[in-house]
Amino acid sequence: QVQLVESGGGLVQAGGSLRLSCAASGDIFSIDTMGWYRQATGKQRELVATTTSGGRKNYADSVKGRFTISRDNAKNTVYLQMNSLKPEDTAVYYCNLRVNSGTGYYTGYWGQGTQVTVSS
Repeated sequence: QVQLVESGGGLVQAGGSLRLSCAASGDIFSIDTMGWYRQATGKQRELVATTTSGGRKNYADSVKGRFTISRDNAKNTVYLQMNSLKPEDTAVYYCNLRVNSGTGYYTGYWGQGTQVTVSS
């Protein structure tokens, strides 16, 4: 089993910054893609950013230039630095990690979600 623990959400004024963290523990042999998604009230969950084990990064157009995803493989942790936050960034943010527990197959795991609220 693999557990993901998110932290770092909260309330911030427009223009401010937050840093989200997602730490994985448990049966982990290797982690491929790490990513962040978000879901605003009444909307579908959408991709925010991903980073692969090879270092490739991908961002949603709406966050390019403002958000930065990074990972610490030694700590099995992925981060999301969010700058210049806008009210439309308000959502529950979820991390997703594709984990190989030694079987050779990767399984996607979700964090519990952390609320980010940006006031205008």
